[in-house]
Amino acid sequence: MAETSKTSPADAKAKSGASSGSGKRAKPRGPGRPARGEQASAAPDLKDQILDHAELAFAEAGFEGANLRDIAARAGVNQGLIRYYFGSKVDLFDECFRRRGGVLAGHRHVNLDRLLEFTETPTVEDVVFAYLKPQWDMKYSGPNGAAFVAMQARLHAEPEEHALRLRREVYDASVKRYIAVLSRILPHVPKDIISVRMAFLVGAYLFMLNDLGRIGDLTEGHLTAFGKDEMLDHLVRFLSAGLRAPL
Repeated sequence: MAETSKTSPADAKAKSGASSGSGKRAKPRGPGRPARGEQASAAPDLKDQILDHAELAFAEAGFEGANLRDIAARAGVNQGLIRYYFGSKVDLFDECFRRRGGVLAGHRHVNLDRLLEFTETPTVEDVVFAYLKPQWDMKYSGPNGAAFVAMQARLHAEPEEHALRLRREVYDASVKRYIAVLSRILPHVPKDIISVRMAFLVGAYLFMLNDLGRIGDLTEGHLTAFGKDEMLDHLVRFLSAGLRAPL
């Protein structure tokens, strides 16, 4: 059977408007808003550009200290464009956290998958290393990686419900996988205790990752700092011992 071409009322209206000069004019876009073509082609890069600068601002000044005017100036965009893409300052902060926090959680999933492909019973040290390594790599990946680490530490110090909800959304799925694996390879430690010790682990690594450990003070100047890999190695050994400690 031969196909017949059908034209919908919407198509007919569009063609009519295109052929005649009497069609309605499009509304002028609001200040700071991209044109439709611009929105499709430039939005991803522009949004990342805004997020990169917002990340630096939030890391330096905290949520309260950072403001959209300063972030817009850093990014070289209209402040209205930030509101168009992200909404409020809270929404912008959340998007910053979700973007890089999601990458971090994803790397943790991948590390654990690879580890479990190699062996069903990894050592505690291997599991802890797989969990910590993405965060270490991110800190030393450049200014924005380091900024996210500082921003994350600020958020983890916030007890308010919004901060807790954001951390749950971004990190809970990966953290709970690690807790499940640790519970399997440490059968003498109840899962609830493993979970509490995982909270200890998070607090300790964030403290040291942000260079708050006062190593020089506590060693009376004998040690002033560890290198990236040496610090990670010490932390893995210390935290693994805590996870497997008898009750």
